[in-house]
Amino acid sequence: SQKQGSRFPRLPAASSCGILLQENPLQKGGFTLEFVFDTRYDSRAMTALARALRKTLRKKQSRRAHIFGWIAFCSGLLLALFSALDGAFFTFRSLVTWLAVLLIFAALVGEDALNGRIALGRIPPGLTASRTLFEQEGYHSTTEVGSSDFPYSNIAALAETKDYFVFLMGKNHGQVFDKASLSGGTPEEFRRFIEDKTGLTVQTV
Repeated sequence: SQKQGSRFPRLPAASSCGILLQENPLQKGGFTLEFVFDTRYDSRAMTALARALRKTLRKKQSRRAHIFGWIAFCSGLLLALFSALDGAFFTFRSLVTWLAVLLIFAALVGEDALNGRIALGRIPPGLTASRTLFEQEGYHSTTEVGSSDFPYSNIAALAETKDYFVFLMGKNHGQVFDKASLSGGTPEEFRRFIEDKTGLTVQTV
């Protein structure tokens, strides 16, 4: 559901240790945790998303692309070296070959950063920062232009990098959550929580 607004929602008051308390006999001590993330979608976050997609839902496709890419790189490199041995290093054809080899290598090594930067440029204004509240039945995300509610059933795969948790909804769509901004619990507690809600295992990528 969409709710237009320009401010983040007011959250329930937290206890002194940052844990939001609700009655829930199914959780330890009769209480449950609510988790809150404040995430900015910048190049670092989008690189993490691209890496998670490549390592999970796009794994087979990425493997084929990498095999083809490395074959092209090795072929181009051999061609450029043979040209250099023949004394044709500074010819136009040789320089173009070397340039192509360098571009292929850069694309293979920096694939995640490149894809992340391209995806970042496609994010509409007002959606580059979000606050997300996780509850028992789903999670609520608020940006500068509005808010949305998501069920846990939408998530196709879960991933985790050093700095982010990543939700993948498909091969071309996902969400990231900055661990450093997490309140309401620890990363370990959130990992157990989201695995329980989705029935999925968080994959480290």
